[in-house]
Amino acid sequence: MTELQHPKDVFNDESRQFALLVNSVTDYAIYMLDTDGVIRTWNPGGQRIKGYTAEDVIGTNFSRFYLPDDAAAGVPERNLRTAATEGRCIEDGWRVRQDGSRFLASVVIDPIWVDGVLVGYAKVTRDITERHDAQERLQQVQHSLLQAQKMEAIGKLTLGLAHDFNNLLTIIVNCLDLISVRVKDGPAAKLIETALRAAERGALLSRQLLTFGRGQKLSPERLDLTASLRQSQEILERSVGEAVKLVFDLHEDLPCVFVDKAQLEAAVLNLVCNSRDAMPNGGTITISTGAREARDPASANGALEQHVCLTVEDDGEGIPIAHQARVFEPFFTTKPVGRGSGLGLSQVFGFTTQSGGFPQLSSAPGEGTRIVLCFPIHEP
Repeated sequence: MTELQHPKDVFNDESRQFALLVNSVTDYAIYMLDTDGVIRTWNPGGQRIKGYTAEDVIGTNFSRFYLPDDAAAGVPERNLRTAATEGRCIEDGWRVRQDGSRFLASVVIDPIWVDGVLVGYAKVTRDITERHDAQERLQQVQHSLLQAQKMEAIGKLTLGLAHDFNNLLTIIVNCLDLISVRVKDGPAAKLIETALRAAERGALLSRQLLTFGRGQKLSPERLDLTASLRQSQEILERSVGEAVKLVFDLHEDLPCVFVDKAQLEAAVLNLVCNSRDAMPNGGTITISTGAREARDPASANGALEQHVCLTVEDDGEGIPIAHQARVFEPFFTTKPVGRGSGLGLSQVFGFTTQSGGFPQLSSAPGEGTRIVLCFPIHEP
């Protein structure tokens, strides 16, 4: 190879020009393999992506970059055979860096033929982990947005139905009241009383529907979440029964929230009763409060903001994955027929969103359920 008289003379030397090109690429690992998969060349891109220097890898088999299970299953050899028989092997898969961390790689393997004889392979690897993570985040945001739009549509439908239902109940209750004035005793009076109780039950259901549809008028006030839960501690302990242990992990000096106290107590009671029902053989329910950054799934920008959060967690049966997207819908319940109206969690959802917050659910079958109510901080 002749000495270069001027740096630009490299363009007149094809071999040096090619070496300069390969060694200047840092976003791609570009290297050659022999027919057995042994690494023969290495570029700076390989070192940047995988962490190995040329001295570390040249002379070793490229299967070292594969996950142990993939290497044991013969995936590296299979990829070389595919490249040789089909002319190219293109694959996305997880690989291992020198430090043991994993990354998602986009790999292209091309066979190298000289006079019809296979002499090795050219391998190009690109790290696409960031793109993969960005796509996953985008899918999560899209899923959350679709779920929020679905719940909004259900809420609008529920709101209209609840208003009409409430108007009909008002007429029924008024008529029963007028009849009860005239009928004081006898079998008819007992029937009227039974009808009134049923109408009152219907009115309660109507209020729960209105809460879900954000049509229930709230009376919000500046509230210390921890102090409010301490006031409700006795009634919550009575509601769980003897077989269930109720644990409180309440943080002091939290920022205040602006919510309806009665609706908050009803929401917590609904969550505790749901957890109790999910543990027929007993267990533990933990109620906790705290402040943390959270992202509203219905928010357009999806920015992290500081929230005061109330968490109800149990170690019960958990919720089947297929049902988790529907648990906040009105009349949807996983309980047996006659065990619940399916309006408890819809009330929780409606109250939380109407208060400017949002609920978060995480559950695994057999491992329990965790519901977090996130409320915006109230600035005085």
